[in-house]
Amino acid sequence: MQTILFTNNISEAITSLVDGMNPSTVHIITDSNVTRDVLPTLSLPYPVIVTDPGDTAKNLQSLSQIWHSLIKGGATRRSVVINIGGGVVTDMGGFAAATFKRGVRFINVPTTLLSAVDAAVGGKTGINFEGLKNEIGAFAPADAVVISTSTFASLPSAELLSGYAEMLKHGLLSSESDYRELLGFDILNADLDLLLPLLEKSVKVKERIVEEDPREQGIRRALNLGHTAGHAFESLAMERNTPVPHGYAVAWGILVEMILSNITRGFPSAELYRYATYLKDHGYGSPAITCKDYPRLLELMRHDKKNDTANHINFTLLDSPGHPVIDCTASEPVIKEALDIFCDLLG
Repeated sequence: MQTILFTNNISEAITSLVDGMNPSTVHIITDSNVTRDVLPTLSLPYPVIVTDPGDTAKNLQSLSQIWHSLIKGGATRRSVVINIGGGVVTDMGGFAAATFKRGVRFINVPTTLLSAVDAAVGGKTGINFEGLKNEIGAFAPADAVVISTSTFASLPSAELLSGYAEMLKHGLLSSESDYRELLGFDILNADLDLLLPLLEKSVKVKERIVEEDPREQGIRRALNLGHTAGHAFESLAMERNTPVPHGYAVAWGILVEMILSNITRGFPSAELYRYATYLKDHGYGSPAITCKDYPRLLELMRHDKKNDTANHINFTLLDSPGHPVIDCTASEPVIKEALDIFCDLLG
């Protein structure tokens, strides 16, 4: 079972975990931003493998460089990898660990709100391929995850908003009261001590779902709320060389799927408009799309790995906050109608 520690003493937690694992060697995987901004505060005595920052670096070339560095550093099947960084680092570092010598142990230490609430927990690892998000990967849970808000103080507002979108998603999956509590918290002026228990509650929503369905055969698909449309927005932006934060794309995707929920399942209009207003008031912006982009967005949705066939686009929808419905489909005309409404709401 995965160990998840919520603490603001990161170095002590890592040292204790590593001592208990008795590894042959220890290797940190991180990016150049974390190397500059975070590692000096941790003073960890392990060699560091540094990758380029950003989602465009989550590719086969970077993965190969990590494998090469592990070989050069003498890593064995008894080694431990520590992934310190955002979702790109934990996704790619986790996949590198899962595949090196058929799998070595690893610890995730997320340094952004998004990676703490999403990528670092749950066992999904992978890289982007051929312009598609997380197209190659494996289910491989970290042996432990160390979650702290102490690295969030210097994060720009875009990073906080990106992570908070995933927390809002967990609130929508959990209950109306959890969702309303998150809507009432000022993430842009957050007291980090008050954020930690909210973050813990959010992570535990995901943890409960993952424990029930670790390989995404059923209820875990609820965690895909916002991601079918969101990944399409994200992939389109990558194609245009104008990448957007993952959490922004998910926030927009949630709105699209709320609209689909309203059209097909009677999701309350008041909740739909409340959420759209929240996005506008908190600076999430909107994707630069028109109706001319709908065919490409639909094509990207069809390529989404959550689909069981190439003929259906699979969504997680909502009957109401706290009541998700998995394995829903919608016709192309209905999806286009939802995209029209989406553009009107955020325009």
